[in-house]
Amino acid sequence: MIIVPEAACPALLSLEDAFEPVEQVFAAMARGDAENFPVVREALGGAEEALYGFKGGYDRAGETLGLKAGGYWPHNLERRNITNHQSTVYLFDPATGRPTAMIGGNYLTAARTAASSAVSIKHLARADSKVLGMIGAGHQAAFQLRAALRQRAFERVIGWNLHPEMLARLADVAKEAGLPFEEVDLDRLGQEADVIVSITSSFAPILKAAQVKPGTHIACMGTDTKGKQEVEAALLARATVFTDEVAQSVTIGEAQHAIAEGLITEAAINPIGAVINGTHPGRSSAEEITLFDGTGVGLQDLAVAAKVVELAKTAGKAIEVEV
Repeated sequence: MIIVPEAACPALLSLEDAFEPVEQVFAAMARGDAENFPVVREALGGAEEALYGFKGGYDRAGETLGLKAGGYWPHNLERRNITNHQSTVYLFDPATGRPTAMIGGNYLTAARTAASSAVSIKHLARADSKVLGMIGAGHQAAFQLRAALRQRAFERVIGWNLHPEMLARLADVAKEAGLPFEEVDLDRLGQEADVIVSITSSFAPILKAAQVKPGTHIACMGTDTKGKQEVEAALLARATVFTDEVAQSVTIGEAQHAIAEGLITEAAINPIGAVINGTHPGRSSAEEITLFDGTGVGLQDLAVAAKVVELAKTAGKAIEVEV
């Protein structure tokens, strides 16, 4: 069995490396060649107030079987100076069931989440998009921004965050890319941005439907739990909606609210993999609003984990143990 420790993953897997595995597994899902297993998520209770769970799946096309185990420990940072999100990915041989790899999953989760929004920008944003808008400025936002900037010839970045002082993180990333950054209110962000990436943990809509101009592509990346919500449900009714997995979109993604309010139906939600495969045309006009509901699926984790194992072997960084 191969072990790739958490500390080794950032040096092995770049955001560019994560892009293709995520794109390919979305395509496999849409073809019916890969499936996610039901998610298990439990509250552990006690003083840690942790949430723990499993996301797994099987990609027949990529011959990848496994799961990600982990969750959220809200007091880790303050009590132990380690990140609150903790996860580990386990891969198995589909032919025998024997374990083949154990990989640290914290960095991989950030990389695959950024890759999924980047995939949506590649396939759905207008080719002439010039202004990138960011909603949210936490740790994951920097990954999102770096990945998004690779997909279009953006000329400037604008951003909004509930705590404006945190926007310095995004300003630094924009500066690395040689682009100007400006803090704006949500009205300006919605009217100026050609592409908007939202990455927050909000339980109330931040961006309103009336604030978004025609032709915008929005990647909603923060809603992955029942009750969370980043954008007004009416925005999904204005947009053509795409997602990583329809079943998750309607239960724990942005679409849960639009469905509950009767604004859209499940049939109106399209898998992004269908666009990648060419069975859905994607954007149909320069005026169309497109929205990607990125809920996060286990197959994304397995795809990037398999890639980092491959890179670790090539680089001579894989730790082999007998099982």
